[in-house]
Amino acid sequence: MANEELMTPETIENLEPKMKVAGKVLKTSLAGAIVDVGVGFPGVIHISKISKDSVSRVADVLKKGQAVEVWVQRADPETKKIELTMLEPLGMDWREIKPDMELTGVVTRIEKYGVFVDIEAERPGLVHISEMAHGYVRTPTDIVQKGQEVSVKVLKVNRRKKQIKLSMKALEDAPVNEYVIDNDENEKKVVTPTAFEAAMRKAMDTNGDTELADMLSEFES
Repeated sequence: MANEELMTPETIENLEPKMKVAGKVLKTSLAGAIVDVGVGFPGVIHISKISKDSVSRVADVLKKGQAVEVWVQRADPETKKIELTMLEPLGMDWREIKPDMELTGVVTRIEKYGVFVDIEAERPGLVHISEMAHGYVRTPTDIVQKGQEVSVKVLKVNRRKKQIKLSMKALEDAPVNEYVIDNDENEKKVVTPTAFEAAMRKAMDTNGDTELADMLSEFES
């Protein structure tokens, strides 16, 4: 995660990626700016890291002596090179996202084939409809709504295509099969709750609404 607190490192060895520090512009050029962050060696901000908007001339945005707040991208104590940015870093870089990670995110978009979840990476991850819950899912909105916070597990990361595949059901126990008596045939049959029914049961169990849970069981049988 990007550091929101303004830090005051004393040496270049204290600098860490995503650390937020105060600085003063020493010089501007066509390519960017040189900034003093108080560690004995100046840092560099490339013109592309000054603003989300396009910057044609650095001098239009930054002036010598101007106080700025920046984030550390890289700091190499051996070469004494410090790369800075004025763009707040993402919560997670691509190299930090790995399979089997368990994360919390927010549903930002719902499609017929699944939902997109913001995990504070460059792009949201996709939870395919088949990974939303155990059992059949008729439509994603049976399980989640836009803006809802969900827990997910990373299945696969394709850095080249910048795709993240996520799963919700991987963090949930598989539903237990239920047995009911078929009066016509006088034998037991296996009934597996649908994803929607499982979601309802989970919500009712969480709320302690046993009466509704019993009613649902009677309706299913």
